[in-house]
Amino acid sequence: MEQQNHHPEHEQPAHADSIAENATEAPASSETEQKAETAATPEETIEALRSEVSEMKDRWLRSEAELQNLRSRSKRDLDDARQYAVQKFARDVVEAAENLQRGLAALPPAQEDESDIIKKMREGLETTERSFLSILERHGINRQDPTGQAFDANLHQAMQEQQSSEHAPGYVIQAWTPAWTLKDRLLKPAMVIVANSSSTGQKPE
Repeated sequence: MEQQNHHPEHEQPAHADSIAENATEAPASSETEQKAETAATPEETIEALRSEVSEMKDRWLRSEAELQNLRSRSKRDLDDARQYAVQKFARDVVEAAENLQRGLAALPPAQEDESDIIKKMREGLETTERSFLSILERHGINRQDPTGQAFDANLHQAMQEQQSSEHAPGYVIQAWTPAWTLKDRLLKPAMVIVANSSSTGQKPE
């Protein structure tokens, strides 16, 4: 019988593959251990979630505040625009009311023997003026005659100063035009004559 020759060198590659496999497994095992060491604990995870929720809530609150500010600005701008439009219209109406008053003032004083035309014209203008002023008052537009009142720079414009024995210093002697207001807002100041510092009149009680 032929004796089979045993060659140990042919078994070496198998042994080398085993060594290589062990070598590749070692780093993977080491990497797994490092991940396990660096993994967050439940407490850290909860704290991170709380921080994230708090940040989201803060962003939401800021967004809500900005939205509320935008709504407020929009409403204020709309109110201002409406108020401006109303004031402009009211000033035009006041001008018409003053023209009507000038028309009445241009008529001659009432007399017993005046013609029926003049009488009817005066009565018609007076009726129209009363009706017009009543309508304005219902909408918050008021006429104020400051004669005999203390001068108020917020409502009156002094056109002249005079000495008066009937008015105290700083009081209105005469109003050339009345003051007009719209719900406590000045539309047009009264043009007035004011008693000067030499006036000797008494202040009204």
